[in-house]
Amino acid sequence: MPTLKSALLVGSLLLTAVSNTVASDKPSVNDTARYLAGMALAETSPLAKLTKDPAWQQHARSLDGSWKELEGRRLSKIRAWSAENLKDRRDPLFYMFSGPDFLYANAFYPQASTYLLSGLEPVGRVPDISERTRRALSNLRSSMGSSISLSFFITKKMKNQLRETELSGTLPILLVYAARSGKTIKEVSLVSLDNEGKLTTVEGKAPQKGVQGAKIVFTSGDAGPQQTLYYFSTDVSNSGIKNSGFLKFADTLGAGDAMFKSASYLPHSGSFSDVRDFVLRKSQYIVQDDSGIPVTYFKPDQWQLFPFGRYLGPIAIFPGRNQTKLAEIYRKGSAKPLDFGMGYRWRPNESNVLLAVRKNVSAAQ
Repeated sequence: MPTLKSALLVGSLLLTAVSNTVASDKPSVNDTARYLAGMALAETSPLAKLTKDPAWQQHARSLDGSWKELEGRRLSKIRAWSAENLKDRRDPLFYMFSGPDFLYANAFYPQASTYLLSGLEPVGRVPDISERTRRALSNLRSSMGSSISLSFFITKKMKNQLRETELSGTLPILLVYAARSGKTIKEVSLVSLDNEGKLTTVEGKAPQKGVQGAKIVFTSGDAGPQQTLYYFSTDVSNSGIKNSGFLKFADTLGAGDAMFKSASYLPHSGSFSDVRDFVLRKSQYIVQDDSGIPVTYFKPDQWQLFPFGRYLGPIAIFPGRNQTKLAEIYRKGSAKPLDFGMGYRWRPNESNVLLAVRKNVSAAQ
């Protein structure tokens, strides 16, 4: 007859077994990213059974087709351009006004150890994948549609689509772009910045004060050095910066490189002079289209400018942002050809890229 002690031992073992089973049923964040990205999962993954669903399989086929076309038309060419022209690139990469555009941050800077992205779009959360998620997959594709086809997000359209309850915020998009860029996601955490720029990991409900963000840790493939992506939902206008610790945190990352793409010409405005001055002070290389920092702010004794493509001026919805000095630079005939398109003038024969290189690298601080 079993003793009380042996009965308790058996009960303890059963509880441990149940606990381990529950733990094993929770997918890794990398599996979650691959599911959202329409990428194959190991048969042992808790999400593998959900990939048998016709809605997910359609999602996977759609993204496979989009990525094959995007890779050939744009991403592979950007990586080749980057390898040729950004040979001495530095970390971190500052990408203000980016929204969840890790796709192009990685195309230009695939080996960066740290990426700092920002936008007004809410952070959201890592979704709990279930059978109900299938209903949100088409909305997820739609939220990325203009970024994939045109190279930029249409802010108002994305804002509405990111309210989708099942896949809300920027995190699902960031995870898709990381997975499709060949990254293996190791960890995702919600974070917050206080007014002094101190980073805190958020446990449970997000605090009401401070700048909300996400920290994603990944590697290229299964091995390789650790890389970190920070995304913060914050207002980077002068008045917004005054009331947050965002630039104070950015300053702790040290000097690096920067990029601007489809930035709504906000760096042209005096209302965004603080973030503009920060980038000019901290960067060695700045890669941008004409919506970034106007060329009049690049002092000739500090910066060397290398134009690529064609400058046709801003599109009609951004009147008053034409740059006479930039047009003069292109008229001199020194611009090198550009075999990919990006920005608001996304067609290859209409796009412009300006590479600004600091003459005295040690001056970046």
